[in-house]
Amino acid sequence: MYTITTVFSLSKERNVKMQGYRIHFIRHAITVANEEGRYVGVTESEVSQRGRTELRRKLDNFIYPPADKVYVSPMKRCIATASFIYPEGYARVVPELREMNFGAFEGKKATELMGRPDYKQFLKGGLDNPAPNGESMRHVIERLYEGMEFIVEDMMKNGYKNAAVVTHGGIIMNIMSCFGLPKMNPNEFACDFGEGFSVMVTAQLWQTAKAFEILGRLPYTAGDESDGFEDFGDED
Repeated sequence: MYTITTVFSLSKERNVKMQGYRIHFIRHAITVANEEGRYVGVTESEVSQRGRTELRRKLDNFIYPPADKVYVSPMKRCIATASFIYPEGYARVVPELREMNFGAFEGKKATELMGRPDYKQFLKGGLDNPAPNGESMRHVIERLYEGMEFIVEDMMKNGYKNAAVVTHGGIIMNIMSCFGLPKMNPNEFACDFGEGFSVMVTAQLWQTAKAFEILGRLPYTAGDESDGFEDFGDED
C-alpha cells in the first residue's frame, strides 16, 4: 500500500509539473490622454469614446480567449477594459501590474518636453535612468517579477487553466521580454490597444527558469485560434 501511494503521488506531481497554463496579456483600450499623446503612467485617464468603439469592434469581429480568472492593473483604464472584455469574470487587482511612474513628465506631451535637458537624458533609456521624481526601469522589472510570481502561483494553486492579464503596453513589452521564450527585444512586443499576446507556462519551466512559452498574438479570428502561434518569432 505504501509503494502504491508513493507511485501515485509521484505521478500526480509529475502531471502538475507538465500541466500547461495559458495567460493572455491584453493592453487596455485607448484613453483620452493617449489620444492627446500625453505621458500617463500613474495618472488616471478614462477610456475614450474612440477606445470604447474600437474595443467593441474587436469584440464583434475577433475572439478573445476565455479566462477562469482576470488579473488587472489598479489603473481605472485597465479595470474598465477588463470589465468590457470579461463582464462576468472575477478581476483581481495586482498592484505590480501598474504602469511606470513618469514623475515630472506625467500628463505632459513629448512636444512640451522637447528641449529640456532632463527629458533628453530620460530618452537615452537604461535601467537606472528614471524621469525626475519618477520610477526607474529596474524597479519596474523588479516589481513585475513579484507580480508574475503571484499570478502564476495563484493559477497553479487554484487550478486556473486560462487567465487574462489586462495591463499597459510598456508593462506587456517588459513582461514578454523578461519571461518569454523565444527571447526577443522588448520592442518586438509592441501591441495596439485592446491587443496582446498569449503564452503557456508549466510548473517545471517556471520553477527552473522563471519563463513561459510565447504562443502568439491576440485577439484572433474565428477558426484561427492558432493563427501565428506555431511560427511566432520565426524569421521571414
